[in-house]
Amino acid sequence: MLLWRRAPRAAGLLRSAAAVPRPGAARRGRCGPGEPSAGRGAALPAGPDLRHFLRAAAAGEPRPEPQPGSAPGAGKVYLETYGCQMNVNDTEIAWAILQRNGYARTKDLDEADVILLVTCSVREKAEQAIWNRLRHLKALKARRQQARLPLRIGILGCMAERLKEEILHREKLVDIVAGPDAYRDLPQLLAVAESGQQAANVLLSLDETYADILPVQTSAGGTTAFVSIMRGCDNMCSYCIVPFTRGRERSRPIASILQEVRMLSDQGVKEVTLLGQNVNSFRDMSEVQFQSAAAPGLSRGFSTVYKAKPGGLRFAHLLDQVSRIDPEMRIRFTSPHPKDFPDEVLQLIQERHNICKQLHLPAQSGSTRVLEAMRRGYTREAYLDLVHHVRECIPGVSLSSDFISGFCGETEEDHQQTVSLLREVRYNVGFLFAYSMRQKTRAYHRLQDDVPADTKKRRLEELITVFREEAARANEAMVGQSQLVLVEGPSKRSDLELCGRNDGNIKVIFPDAETEDAAGCKAPVRAQPGDYVLVKVTSASSQTLKGVLLCRTTLSRSAACH
Repeated sequence: MLLWRRAPRAAGLLRSAAAVPRPGAARRGRCGPGEPSAGRGAALPAGPDLRHFLRAAAAGEPRPEPQPGSAPGAGKVYLETYGCQMNVNDTEIAWAILQRNGYARTKDLDEADVILLVTCSVREKAEQAIWNRLRHLKALKARRQQARLPLRIGILGCMAERLKEEILHREKLVDIVAGPDAYRDLPQLLAVAESGQQAANVLLSLDETYADILPVQTSAGGTTAFVSIMRGCDNMCSYCIVPFTRGRERSRPIASILQEVRMLSDQGVKEVTLLGQNVNSFRDMSEVQFQSAAAPGLSRGFSTVYKAKPGGLRFAHLLDQVSRIDPEMRIRFTSPHPKDFPDEVLQLIQERHNICKQLHLPAQSGSTRVLEAMRRGYTREAYLDLVHHVRECIPGVSLSSDFISGFCGETEEDHQQTVSLLREVRYNVGFLFAYSMRQKTRAYHRLQDDVPADTKKRRLEELITVFREEAARANEAMVGQSQLVLVEGPSKRSDLELCGRNDGNIKVIFPDAETEDAAGCKAPVRAQPGDYVLVKVTSASSQTLKGVLLCRTTLSRSAACH
C-alpha cells in the first residue's frame, strides 16, 4: 500500500491512507500511482496516461467533450448526503472543491460520472442505510460497465473514517474513500480511481477547518445557510464515535467566519446557523495577542475529562461579532455542550434581537448514574440548575434536547428518571434514539450493551410519547400570541399555505394570502421566501404551530415593537 499525501499536523490516532490497486488492474511503473519518497506522501498522477486514450480510441469508445472551464477528465458528480447538518455542510465543502477542479453537478443519478455519498456513523442504522444504498448502486455500476461508460463511486465522511478497509474490500464496489479531513484530496483520489485503482485518505488532522473554502450553499430558496465554525470534539463521551471519526477540536479563524457570513448576507440569506460538534467550546488561536487569555469557567456543577484550555477568542466574542453583521439576519448555533454556557453568552442572546432565543441543551439521560457512565460531566441536579438559570436569563427561551434510551446498564428506575426530566423541563423540540454501540468508543471497551433490543424500543416509545405530550403543552401556550416567522416557502401539504419557523425554531403554517406591509406600503403584498411575517397562532401540536397571517414586517421593526 502506498501512503497518501500528508495531513496537516496529523493527529495521534491516525490511520494510514493508501492507493489500493484493484485485483487484476494494470499497474503503472513500479508502484502503481507513484513512488513514495522518504518522509513524504506518494507522488500522484494527473489521471490516465496517453496509452489509455489510444486504447480507448482504437476500441471506438466515445470521449466526452470537456465543458468550458473544466479540467481534463472531470465529469458530472452526483452528491448524496446522510446524517447530521455537519454532513450537509461537508457536502457543500466537497462540492466547492470539485467545482474548482472542473466538475459539473447533476441531480440525475443516471448521467453521473461520479457518485459520492457523504455518510454518518453515529448509529448502526445510519451505516446500514449506506450499505443498502451501495447494493442498489452495484447494479447501476454493472450496467454502466457493460455499456463501457465508467462510473466511480466514493464514500465520504464519518463512515469512511470508521470503516475504510471494509468499505474498500466489501464487494469491490467503492473506488474512493475520503474521511472528513481529506476533501481537498478528492480531485487526486478521483484521478487515481480513473486509472483503475482504489484510492483512500482517512487521515485525521489537528488543524484542518477548510477556512479558505467558501462552501457552495445548496439550501432550498437560499433563505437559510449553515456556517461551520469548528470541527471535531474533545469531550470523549463514552457512547460517542465523533472524536474517532472527526478528530480533535479545532476552530476556524474568526476572520474567515465573518467573511463567509458577510457573503451570505450580501446574497440575501436571512438566517445563519453556526455549526460544530461542540460549537460553544469555540477557541480561535489564530491571533497571537489572545493566546494567553484565561479559560472561561464551565457551567456550575459541570466538569470535563480534559484540563481547561487557556487562550484564544471564545464563542461569546464570535457570537457578538456575527450578530453585528446584519440586523436583519437571524443567528442560531448547534450543537452545544451544556458545560459551555458562561453568563456572557446567555446575556448576549438575551440582548441581541437577531440571536434566536432558542438553545439546544442535550441531556442524553435524566439519571445521574447513567450520566456518569456516559462521562457527561454533570449530574441531573446540575443540568436542571442550568435549565432554570437559562430560563431566568432568557425569558421565553425555547429548549431542545437529545436523549438516548437503553444505554449500557440502564435500569427501569434510570429510565423513569429520564421520563420525569422530560416532564419537568418540557422541551419544545426533541431528538430521541435507542442506544447503538459503536466500536472504538469507551463504552465498547469498558461497558456491556446489556439492555435487550425490545426493552430499548419500548423505552424509546415511552420517551417519545412523553416528549410529544409535553411539547404539545409547551406549544399550546403560544396559541393567541403573535409569532415572528421567517418564510421558507410553500407548505409540503398544501400549495395554498406557506411555512416558516419562529424564533424558537418551531415550524409555523399559515395561509398564502395577501396581507399588509408594516413598513406602510398601501398596496397589499404576498409573503415570499426570505420575508419576515407576523402570524397569530390559532392552534398547536407537538411539532407545528398554525395561524393566520397578520402582516409582513422586518426583524428590526418587530424587535422594536416588542
